[in-house]
Amino acid sequence: MNSMDVLMRRWRLDLESTVPPFEQVRLRILDLASSGELAVGTKLPSVRALAGDLGVAANTVARAYRELEQAGIVITAGRSGTAIASGGDKIAAQVADAADSYAAVVRDLGMPRAQALRIVSAALERNNA
Repeated sequence: MNSMDVLMRRWRLDLESTVPPFEQVRLRILDLASSGELAVGTKLPSVRALAGDLGVAANTVARAYRELEQAGIVITAGRSGTAIASGGDKIAAQVADAADSYAAVVRDLGMPRAQALRIVSAALERNNA
């Protein structure tokens, strides 16, 4: 299965969403890179190819790729294209650090574990809506 197939499997750009299209593309690639579905070194479709499949302007995909590159998730090598970098590990490390900080605050304040988990779950739901 090529990277275009992986990107498009069970996912479509939601043009009715309040989330801008470039951000939807960025989040999709980020999710697939973080989960390992797009392995390190996997070459992504060209900007024009992905834009054509999604029915958006090439600048939309270019912005998503540019932001992913700035975050270290992808690497662009000119004519060789864009590929997944080892950024998924960086993301997991940042999330683990944030979780450790949150857990320390919860412990210091004496909040029950179940309540702390509900708060995190609600925050994640709010940010995905």
